[in-house]
Amino acid sequence: MAATTSTPQGSLRQRNVGGSTKKNKDGLTNLDVELDKFAKANSVQPAPATASERDYKIVFVFVTAMAFLTRFWGISHPNEVVFDEVHFGKFASYYLERTYFFDVHPPFGKLLFAFMGWLVGYDGHFHFDNIGDSYIANKVPYVAFRSLPAILGALTVSVVYLIMWESGYGLPACLVAAGLILLDNAHIGQTRLILLDATLVFAFACSLLFYIKFYKLRHEPFSRKWWKWLILTGFALSCDMSTKYVGLFAFITIGSAVVIDLWDLLNIKRPGGALSLPDFGKHFGARALGLIILPFLFYLFWFQVHFAILTRSGPGDDFMTPEFQETLSNNVMLENAVTIDYYDSIALRHKETKAYLHSHPDKYPLRYDDGRVSSQGQQVTGYPYNDTNNYWQILPVVDDHKLGHHVKNHDLVRLRHIVTDTILLSHDVASPYYPTNQEFTTVSVADAYGDRAADTLFEIRIENGKPNQEFKSVSSHFKLIHNPSKVAMWTHSTPLPEWGFKQQEINGNKALAPSSNVWLVDDIPSLPADHKRREKPVKKVKTLPFLQKWFELQRSMFWHNSQLTSSHPYASLPYQWPFLLRGVSFWTQNDTREQIYFLGNPIGWWIASSVLAIFAGIILADQFSLRRGIDALDHRSRSRLYNSTGFFFLAWATHYFPFFVMGRQLFLHHYLPSHLASTLVTGALVEFIFSGEPAEHQTTVEALKSGKKTDTDANTAKHHVTARERYSGQSTLPAWTAAIVILSLTFAGWYFFLPLTYGYPGLTVEQVVRRKWLGYDLHFAK
Repeated sequence: MAATTSTPQGSLRQRNVGGSTKKNKDGLTNLDVELDKFAKANSVQPAPATASERDYKIVFVFVTAMAFLTRFWGISHPNEVVFDEVHFGKFASYYLERTYFFDVHPPFGKLLFAFMGWLVGYDGHFHFDNIGDSYIANKVPYVAFRSLPAILGALTVSVVYLIMWESGYGLPACLVAAGLILLDNAHIGQTRLILLDATLVFAFACSLLFYIKFYKLRHEPFSRKWWKWLILTGFALSCDMSTKYVGLFAFITIGSAVVIDLWDLLNIKRPGGALSLPDFGKHFGARALGLIILPFLFYLFWFQVHFAILTRSGPGDDFMTPEFQETLSNNVMLENAVTIDYYDSIALRHKETKAYLHSHPDKYPLRYDDGRVSSQGQQVTGYPYNDTNNYWQILPVVDDHKLGHHVKNHDLVRLRHIVTDTILLSHDVASPYYPTNQEFTTVSVADAYGDRAADTLFEIRIENGKPNQEFKSVSSHFKLIHNPSKVAMWTHSTPLPEWGFKQQEINGNKALAPSSNVWLVDDIPSLPADHKRREKPVKKVKTLPFLQKWFELQRSMFWHNSQLTSSHPYASLPYQWPFLLRGVSFWTQNDTREQIYFLGNPIGWWIASSVLAIFAGIILADQFSLRRGIDALDHRSRSRLYNSTGFFFLAWATHYFPFFVMGRQLFLHHYLPSHLASTLVTGALVEFIFSGEPAEHQTTVEALKSGKKTDTDANTAKHHVTARERYSGQSTLPAWTAAIVILSLTFAGWYFFLPLTYGYPGLTVEQVVRRKWLGYDLHFAK
């Protein structure tokens, strides 16, 4: 499945479509000769190709110029940090400072921003800490940063136009598809700020264009151009997924089309005959190389660049294992790690929530809100601040009072809460919030070495640790496993009720594998700052194999991405996107009543969404008609509808429906690639509905292709010539009329919502209220 091409206006010749493919001495097939005879006999003089191409080129230049104008107009406003610029601008600064950071997205898009900053001589001194921070006061070349997505956003409009052009559509269809992107407020708003979606959408559009160019060369397999567009398709797909993981949907789009194409190559009845199995294997191998292997290597390459640049310790250290962190210079692992001895006082901190293991004299309540009874033991909680109630003494199983013995991996230990002089314990009592998890509490020293001795034993299990590996502060990430029950000490961010002072619950998790069970020793309070155990010789930065670092980072990225499930005031659900039910507030300025509200062009989105439904209806009606023996469409129209428009619809569906099964936070910008595909469907259906090749002309050409006898006397031939002339002239009027109406309405919607997209001018209360079409939660509406 892919976009098909139509015969150029003014010519009846089509290459390599049906019929005999044997060429004569002039390099023409029998079909070419028959079509030329038909044209000459009826005095059809093909119009020069340059005339038609010139019209396309003129419109292309105009559309591209308007795209740059709409994206760059007022790009310096506002001159302060807007929305998620706090993230992606910060990451660019970290690259320029070579400081390690962590993000759930792959590095390609962020590397482009860093490259732009490097080109203009920026040193990365500003870290984009807060929305509203001034770029001018902090001397940040923010216009250069914003220019990158603006350029890509403008070129996306051009690529959409080229997709339609390469697919053989007329100028009205090309202009409608490109115009819906050109005048869309969401695409404009997302490409005027330091955000990743411009790169993502541009790469997706390029993957469609390159694949169409590759598919058009299907009759010239393994030629230089065929390989070029195949590899470029894979490169675009790789850039798409290397920007955000949702770029994987583009692989599904292209992959589905490739599978259909390969299936067709196996058809023994296909024109030109079926391929032999060895030849089919070559086709399969070439596509696997160009669309799977090379894209994966490109994907790995960007991570190699990422690791090569980020060589200094930074805010992303805590997301990585100690082994990874020790590959970074100036790392706290190299500077502050101290071997822990028995009888040391330690402060344990949860790796993810940063809460300290804490206890205090207060007891668990007799009954919880759900009626369950507790042990009424001493509370053990997670506390976010450093406090003396966070100090625990690490004791050996056998209290031999020998100092200087190191704690090692897999040792069994007891933890004594110093302030209350009690011993940490877990037992078969349900925790406050998780009936399936065990309660953590403390018991007296007498009980800990008496009847409750077994329940106070815990195993130190260092992550990726080796046998007898020394247990160290800061660097040893570990799980504290309750020895009798084999549950891991765990906490979460949901606060306890008032009886627990809204601190975090500590409980025993039966699932040992999750990284949320990991803790570390933050400090050894009993060890003076000048103690010789804190003296550390200078250590060399360690190295790890690239693939080991890559696998570790991938695991961390996927896990943290899956944890983005918390609610957000501007999150939205997929069913809301095609109807544009709500947007996202990006920025406000109270003094001037200015705001940037991320919202698509409602008119353009509603038209595109309606056309998607129309397309589905046409396909269902055609299939129903065929079932009843009614063939309402000619071969060319049906082929174009199912293959070309169907390919665009597939791109929309594969970028839309997967979001329904995602559990993470979702926002309107996730729909932008699908919206782009819907504009392609819209342009294609404008041509299908409002223009088309006359049936008489199509009948004659189809008959010539099939080799059947046709009535070619002078009167009939003259009729066909007249029909063709009407098609190339007056018959395009309905399509142009439809295009003008659609673009005029879209322009009106773009202009009406322009102040919310560009952030100026400020609007009065009445003007804001007039723009709350579907209850958009706009500011300054009162």
